[in-house]
Amino acid sequence: MALHLGDTAPDFTQESTEGTIHFHEWAGDNWVILFSHPKDFTPVCTTELGEVSRLKPEFEKRNAKAIGLSVDPLEDHKAWAGDIQETQGHALNFPLLADADRKVSDLYDMIHPNANDTLTVRSVFIIDPDKKVRLTITYPASTGRNFAEILRVLDSLQLTDNEKVATPVNWNKGDDCIIVPALSNEEAKQRFPQGWDEKKPYLRMVKLDK
Repeated sequence: MALHLGDTAPDFTQESTEGTIHFHEWAGDNWVILFSHPKDFTPVCTTELGEVSRLKPEFEKRNAKAIGLSVDPLEDHKAWAGDIQETQGHALNFPLLADADRKVSDLYDMIHPNANDTLTVRSVFIIDPDKKVRLTITYPASTGRNFAEILRVLDSLQLTDNEKVATPVNWNKGDDCIIVPALSNEEAKQRFPQGWDEKKPYLRMVKLDK
């Protein structure tokens, strides 16, 4: 069964390039980016793993940890790591799950039989510190992911968890936000004393000092 937003991310124990992962324990009180790869020694995945390794400091700033998955065995992962460092200029610096038995792939519905009945699609899950699924994205195997977008969504989730706002189209950190419609103008005055730009009663743009 597919995971829905708000579901608890299934726990699992699986081997990885950084030892045995007990997922919920490993996640701790961090946000987690869990993402799958169709196969080892594939060109698109090689570029993705190099990019996530490069972005590790950005994830850490957001209290987030990345963890990848491929259905190939651990020995292949370790050999592939050398290719990633050689071609991308960044060594693999986060766990890559060895899901040869497809245990995790099945838990997270990462195999879509009408696309390929043996390989995982490019699934992405953002999981919050309460172990709730907050975002899912599924890409075809031929399309590399945009990890700047994944960071952008993470910024939005963390902001909107703490403020009574939503983020508009193409929003990036520091841009104006939207005051949620459920907040009355009186309540908004208390929360946003700096004021806002009311384009429509339901569309109130506000700049946050954060």
